[in-house]
Amino acid sequence: MNMLYINWNKFCFLSFVVALAAVLYNLEHSDTDEVFPRMDLNAKAEIYRQKNKTCFILGASGESGKVLLNEIKKSNIFSKITLIGRRELQFDNDTYENLVQKVVDFEKLDEYAEAFQDHDVGYCCLGTTKAKAGAEGFVRVDHDYVLKAAELAKAGGCSHFHLESSKGADKTSSFLYLKTKGQVEADIEVVGFECLSIYRPAVLLVDRQESRPAEWMARKFLGPLSSLFPTALSIPITSLARAMVVNTLKEGEQKVEILENKAIYDLGKT
Repeated sequence: MNMLYINWNKFCFLSFVVALAAVLYNLEHSDTDEVFPRMDLNAKAEIYRQKNKTCFILGASGESGKVLLNEIKKSNIFSKITLIGRRELQFDNDTYENLVQKVVDFEKLDEYAEAFQDHDVGYCCLGTTKAKAGAEGFVRVDHDYVLKAAELAKAGGCSHFHLESSKGADKTSSFLYLKTKGQVEADIEVVGFECLSIYRPAVLLVDRQESRPAEWMARKFLGPLSSLFPTALSIPITSLARAMVVNTLKEGEQKVEILENKAIYDLGKT
C-alpha cells in the first residue's frame, strides 16, 4: 500500500512537471515571431550618428532607465542625451559627465515644456508601483505623467517615441496595472508620433536596489527557468535596453509597433 502511495505521488509530480513544461513551451512560442532583417549594426550606427540626433530619457533613475542610459552611451549614436526627472542624478563615472539634466515637477509639467524641446527621440521608462504610490498615485505616474510627457515631446519636435509598457497590457483588463499600461499605450498612439515603439516585456530579471518582495520571489523562481525558457515568463533587463537601442537604428519602419517579450529578446540579441 505504501509503495502504491509513493508511486502515485511520483506520477502526480511527474505529471505536474510535464504539464508545467508544456505551459512554458507554449508561452515561449506564444508571441508572434517578428522578422527582423539581418542588420549590420556598426554600419547603421555610423549612418545614424552622422545625422547628429538628440534624445531624452524619462525615468533614468529607475532600473530600466539606468541600463538603457548605459546602452545608449555605449552606442554613441546621439550628439546629446538629456535626462528629464524630478531630481538631478549623480554619477561616479566620468563617462556620464556630458549629460544634460533637466529637473521638472511632474505635477506641473506644462510649466517645463522647454525640457522637451528639440529632441529627435524620446525614451520613457517612467513608472512606479501600486504598493509604493497607492492606486491613485500609480495611475498618476504611469498614465498621467507619461501621457503629458509624450504630448510635450511631440509638441517639442520628437519624432520617435519609445515606451516601456508591460506584457499583458490591455485597457479593458480588470487588473489596474495592465489596464493602466494598456490605456496609456492607446492614448499615446493618438498623440501622433511619426513612429511609436511600444515594448511589452515580461518580468524583468534585475537586482533592484528598491525592495519589491513579489518581484524578488519571481526572480528566484524564474531565474533558473530562464536558461530553458528565456522568454516564456521573464527577460533580462539588458535585453530590453539593447532592443530599444537597436530598434532606434531601424528608424521607424512602422508608424506604431508593439514588441512583445520574445520580439524584444530576439532584437536584444541582434
